[in-house]
Amino acid sequence: MAVEILKALQIHKARDGSHSDGGGLYLVVRTDQAAKRQSASWVFRFTSPGGKQRYMGLGVADRSSISVAAESLARARKAVREARELQRRGIDPIDQRDSQKVKARVDALAKKSSDLASETTLARFARAYHDRVIEPNRTTKHGAQWISSLEQHVTSSIWHKPIADVTAPELLDMIADLQTEIPETASRIRQRLEVVFDDAEFRGARTGNPARAIRRKLREVKPRRSRGSFAALDYHKAPALIQQLRVQEGIAASALEFAVLMAARTSEVLGATWSEIDARSAIWTVPAARMKGGEQHVVYLTPRALEILAAMRPLQQSYVFPSTRLNGKPLSNMAMLQLLKRLNVNDETTVHGLCRSTFSTWANELGIARPDVIEACLAHQEGNLVRAAYNRAQFARERAALLSAWADYLDGKEPASNVIEFAQPKVA
Repeated sequence: MAVEILKALQIHKARDGSHSDGGGLYLVVRTDQAAKRQSASWVFRFTSPGGKQRYMGLGVADRSSISVAAESLARARKAVREARELQRRGIDPIDQRDSQKVKARVDALAKKSSDLASETTLARFARAYHDRVIEPNRTTKHGAQWISSLEQHVTSSIWHKPIADVTAPELLDMIADLQTEIPETASRIRQRLEVVFDDAEFRGARTGNPARAIRRKLREVKPRRSRGSFAALDYHKAPALIQQLRVQEGIAASALEFAVLMAARTSEVLGATWSEIDARSAIWTVPAARMKGGEQHVVYLTPRALEILAAMRPLQQSYVFPSTRLNGKPLSNMAMLQLLKRLNVNDETTVHGLCRSTFSTWANELGIARPDVIEACLAHQEGNLVRAAYNRAQFARERAALLSAWADYLDGKEPASNVIEFAQPKVA
């Protein structure tokens, strides 16, 4: 064990020169004549495993007081003991310290890179691309649709994931599900994601473009259905599914049940605002701008539909069925699709098929109402001359009665006969 020579008082009063503490530890004091300032530092002199004489700086020697000098000396001696232990193991302490510094820098850079990747989520990158490229070069309407389609339909687990970590397989699963439900929208979303990932790759934020990679796979795993061909649940199973829906918590369950009751399109329900609802008259008026046929559509609300609406009111959002984040946006249709998955019926039906085709099959196969009344409830023939051939008030009553019968059927109430008796309309 090395003999320790220096005392705290000596360190506090030491003049210029090298003052040995024994065992290779030196206090080095120097005066800068130009600056008229004295400095002191600790140095460890040793012979490296390769036989080379080396000098290892151990930092500033604080000598502002005797007690501080004692603490500084204790730290220096501890550092020398650690250096000697490395020597004993055949390790050069300077090389060891240098390698630790390099490792620390590498770790810091890796952490910075990781933090940057975490901050650069797909959502942030897509919005930045939208602000930089889409918004300045497209119409206001198209620009808004461009980003809102991604915000509404890209699942949260992917949307808020670092863009560098998004994989082709998970993107394939998401787009394939969308393609089954809303094929045209799914195609646009994939194209928009492709340009976002292209931009991210160009800027070094990721490697490869998963949206481009899944193009062919989408055709392999989920061939497009022909227009209007949506898988629909057997209407005999609909009442049981409605009972399952009613014990589910969340906005998606309420929105889906409402859509089924009203035989409505997904977009009509998700875009519904409170200004369209007249609860006193039990009427929901969907404006022409939101209808596929471009004509205003009146829907007659059943008691259960009014109960669902009453439950949504306290959320105090402009949309009847808002996003679960309550951020002023509508619920994503993916929420209803995910709900079908949780109920294990997604292989049997799509949301569109459940809300529209199941109702149509029930009403037509059982002859519940005249075909033109059924079609009117589905908003297929609102704008043609069929309605003009009847007393309009009577036609409205028939439509309301049909939706009421559908609600009763979903509640498990069978009508006395298959056909609901309506008064015969008067032909003009």
